[in-house]
Amino acid sequence: MEKFKNLGLSDTTIKTLLEKGFEEPTPIQESVIPILLQENCDLVGQAQTGTGKTAAFGLPIIEKLEPKAKRVQALVLVPTRELALQVSEELNSLKGSRPFTIVPIYGGQSMEQQFQKLKRGIDIVVGTPGRILDHIERKRLKLQDISWLVLDEADEMLNMGFIEDIKEIISHVNPVRKTLLFSATMPKEIINIAKEYMQDYKLIQVTKEQLTTNLTDQIYFQVNEADKFEALCRIIDMEAEFYGLVFCRTKIDAGRLATKLGDRGYFADALHGDISQNQREEVLDKFRKKRINVLVATDVAARGMDIKNLTHVINYALPQDPEAYVHRIGRTGRAGKEGTAITFVTPDEYKKIAHIQKFAKAEIRQEKIPRVREIVRAKKSRIKRELVELAAGEIDESYLKLAQDLLEENDPQKTLAAVLKLAFHKTLDTSNYTEIEPAKLPKNESVDQKGKTRLFIALGKEDGMSDKKLVKFIKTGTKVKEDKIKNIRIFENYSFVTVPFKEAELILKMFGSKKKPGQKPIIEKAKIPSKTK
Repeated sequence: MEKFKNLGLSDTTIKTLLEKGFEEPTPIQESVIPILLQENCDLVGQAQTGTGKTAAFGLPIIEKLEPKAKRVQALVLVPTRELALQVSEELNSLKGSRPFTIVPIYGGQSMEQQFQKLKRGIDIVVGTPGRILDHIERKRLKLQDISWLVLDEADEMLNMGFIEDIKEIISHVNPVRKTLLFSATMPKEIINIAKEYMQDYKLIQVTKEQLTTNLTDQIYFQVNEADKFEALCRIIDMEAEFYGLVFCRTKIDAGRLATKLGDRGYFADALHGDISQNQREEVLDKFRKKRINVLVATDVAARGMDIKNLTHVINYALPQDPEAYVHRIGRTGRAGKEGTAITFVTPDEYKKIAHIQKFAKAEIRQEKIPRVREIVRAKKSRIKRELVELAAGEIDESYLKLAQDLLEENDPQKTLAAVLKLAFHKTLDTSNYTEIEPAKLPKNESVDQKGKTRLFIALGKEDGMSDKKLVKFIKTGTKVKEDKIKNIRIFENYSFVTVPFKEAELILKMFGSKKKPGQKPIIEKAKIPSKTK
């Protein structure tokens, strides 16, 4: 915590950060906090989402709030309801035991309930521009005496058309205030706002961290929300020595998932913002010593955590932004060892995974969730290997004597089978698993959102097609490399494959004129199913 102390934060704040599990400041925090604590100036900060901006402006504001002021001292404007809740929750956790009140104000919530909270006295309001303006116009929110105005995710508010609302809100706030503007990008409109509404501002730009995923094998599973837990169990069961991080979106989800895994018999625990520093250290110690091999965490709780030799990082829930994805999976593949990153993608999340893939500049290939028979086969192989290794070592004389007695009196093969059944009948019981049905693509998508095209091929099993033969058929006719041909599905009379746009154009050009007698082209783009009334 020495680096946080050097920023000028109070002992009370340092204690709160320690309890939250913060270990060292992020670059934006290191740059911004000392300025806001020591200098009387406005500030423009350029940094990506997920870099700790909320703490960067929140900690200095909390340090400088007046106790028992009974007025709004700070207003934080954000573009969405989700961000209002997130920022409000983070600020509430950063205040520690200080008696300040911080509330989110956003559309879709009762105006009257919000008004009642405002009447009781609020220190920090975190809100969306439209709803904040509603309360100002009804004279329910007075901002003439605020000390801080924060425009968070300013470029997003600009993109969503909030610029006029923001200007109107600024016209109602205390002219003698500190104004802070944070944005991932700096278009000229953002600079114009800074020039018009801020005085003597400092520009802080945090260089985007170079993130690599070279040593991480990245795959995703199409899975329905209700099947995620079963899919996770199968991934763990398939591995001989699973040692991984499982990321959830919220602390409630993380706690629930860790409990479910424990109930199923896995060695798992959770790491999130509601546990104390002592609990955090205990959990991490157990994980490092591999007394637990599954750690369920939120992004905030995992920040600054240094765990080596992870075999897997699993995105049980997709992160809010692509950079968080790369931060997550970068925890595998360290020290020259390849790790595996697995992402669960529900049918309504295909655009998100496409965006992530583009950002990460890496192929995230689709795989099928292991079937029950594959799990059982993997467990049997593991049992065989472990028994052979055990038999090669020293075995207690009493066990050898018992084995001798059993083999003398009974059929050796049946005796060994009985021992295996006694020891592993629960492990190998297929009724412990439920078959997972593949998640279906949204009906309005025939083109894969990752920049790939789904192709229909008028050849199937009755034409002698198998995965290998179909790949060879396409490769021979087009010279398209076989590693570009993915997601092969062979049916009785037809098949589907997915290929990148460039290769798809070549395939369609080469096969467009080739037809089965009296039919359409052998290969064409998969049709978008029409909705039935």
